[in-house]
Amino acid sequence: MLSPRSLFQEIVDHDETFRLFCSIAAGGEAQGGWENGRIAALVPPRERGLAPKIARHGADEDKHGRIFRALLRKRGLEPVPVPPETDYTMLLERRGIGLPHDRLRTDEPLTVEDLVVYLAHSRVTEQRACEQMRLLCRHFGDHPGIGRTVRMIADDEDNHLAYCPEELLRLAAAGYGRTIQRTLHACALAEIRVHRDVSLAVMSRMGRILGWSAARSALLAAGIHAVYAYERLVGRRRMVTLRMPERRAALGGPAGPAPEFA
Repeated sequence: MLSPRSLFQEIVDHDETFRLFCSIAAGGEAQGGWENGRIAALVPPRERGLAPKIARHGADEDKHGRIFRALLRKRGLEPVPVPPETDYTMLLERRGIGLPHDRLRTDEPLTVEDLVVYLAHSRVTEQRACEQMRLLCRHFGDHPGIGRTVRMIADDEDNHLAYCPEELLRLAAAGYGRTIQRTLHACALAEIRVHRDVSLAVMSRMGRILGWSAARSALLAAGIHAVYAYERLVGRRRMVTLRMPERRAALGGPAGPAPEFA
């Protein structure tokens, strides 16, 4: 039976697919940690209150990257280079989504408009991350090998998703509403396309390693295309809607000490 649980179980049970999965995840989290760290350092003076929250976000992403690498070490595996076609973060940047890395490598302070771009990008991508982690929690939250890790990362992602709308609503009240909505819609359209392309690339590589039949690979690809069509028509609304979150001040300050278990 083809289900999310059986599919992911197959990936987790095979060393080479698990190695690829963790390497892709660790690379993306490490990149996110660097980006958030640089943005926190470049926050303009009038928005300095946002800097600790962004720094906390970056620290969480760095922690997640270390955890995925620890999962590999626990299995006696080494990371592999991330295939370019599976590099979600860099593919988004190439589509002009988020703040360019060249900009983040300078010491010039960001503008409030730059922060809108950053927060809109985070709002959209954290929606995806939360949904993926909730799916993993549903099927693997009690897994003896990765369950604790999945639950902890899922809780962090919920915090990240909570603070983005809260800060965007604050900036909307300060007069940036139209800019925020325009940026959110552009980010969402680009993200769903990149997510489709990355999903197809990852499944193709997993299928080759696991020896999937052509019929099974075609069925999975059709499912990915169907999700993309739905999201392009109506599903992306969940990414651009702004509501005050139940978790207020979810990233209110520096992260406290937390066990980095794997």
